[in-house]
Order: sequence, then structure tokens, then C-alpha cells
Amino acid sequence: MPFNPFARRGGDPHVLAVSMTGVKLGDRVVFVGAPHPARVAAIASKVGLSGRAAAAVPDAAAAARVHKAAAHAGVLVDTDIAEVRTLPYGEGEFDLAVVDDTGSLFEQLPDGDRAAVARESARVLRPGGRIVVLGAGEPAGLTRLVSKPVVSHLVLSGSINTLLGANGFSIVRTLAEREGLIFVEGLKPRTTAAR
Repeated sequence: MPFNPFARRGGDPHVLAVSMTGVKLGDRVVFVGAPHPARVAAIASKVGLSGRAAAAVPDAAAAARVHKAAAHAGVLVDTDIAEVRTLPYGEGEFDLAVVDDTGSLFEQLPDGDRAAVARESARVLRPGGRIVVLGAGEPAGLTRLVSKPVVSHLVLSGSINTLLGANGFSIVRTLAEREGLIFVEGLKPRTTAAR
């Protein structure tokens, strides 16, 4: 096997995303936006048979991509074609919401709609539930020279932290910026008095 100094080490490109979301066996996870179906499948694989994974996607093509990635990984992901501003799930139905902004989900929405996505994510989470927003950071090294990747400016600037804090989440913090990804976490208060 020839040596390639530019090849990604470790095989699975989604290990970081899986570990940063902190998803575990039995969790109920909802994905809001799914620009990377294999990432959805990798995270969904951790919930096991006792958990649930659901994805709100914009159209039938996105749903087909998530189904294909889930089938390839051997996991079940319920997909719903839905508007991200009005998620088709009940109040408190999930433990974790993963909002993937690496495809510019937030970037493409007007301010009021961004707030609606944050409020809807909070609504479908149980008290004490978490949201993790994945954003694309500034590229480094050869990536910067070779391609023009999407950058999540709202995540990079910290505006997402403010948005989450103003729309149903407390203790909002940037967890890490690694491998071209930024991870922001917010907690839904356990009680309304905690806000």
C-alpha cells in the first residue's frame, strides 16, 4: 500500500462529530438539516435499539440520501420532509438535537427564521436536553488553497451562541474547533424558573 501523506488517518471521518455530540445508547436524537448523511448515520449508530434517531430534511432527495447512508451503516433513521422552522415532532420528544450548519442552514435563513429554528429545537427537547450545532470553520493548510469550502460565519463569530441563548437555551458554549468543524452546545433549562 503506497504512503499518502495527505490521507486522513484513522479511517472514520465522523469520529470527532460522534464524540463531540456525546450521543449514547438509548438517546433520542433529532437531526435538523442533514447536509452530510454519512455523519447522520454515524451519530445515529450510537443510539442502539433502545434509542431513536430522526432527521428533519428539506426534500425527498435529502431523505433518500439519509436513507441510503443509514442502510449502508446498518442503522435506522426516521426521516421527515419538513420545514426547519416548524419541526413535525412533539414537545419534549428528544434528548439531543443536532443542527448541522456545515451546509449553511443558518446562513441562508433570515434572522427571524434562525430564531424560529432555535425555538423549535428547544421545543422538541426534553427539559435538560441538549442542542449541538456543527459549523464549518475556516479551512487550514492545503484545504484553503485547493477548494473554497463553506464557512459557517454565524457559528465562527459566536452569533449562534447568542441566538441559542436568546431562544430557549442556557449555558451555551463553544465546545471545540477541530478538523475544520466548530461545535456549539446549549442546554434546555430543566425548569422555566432556571431561565
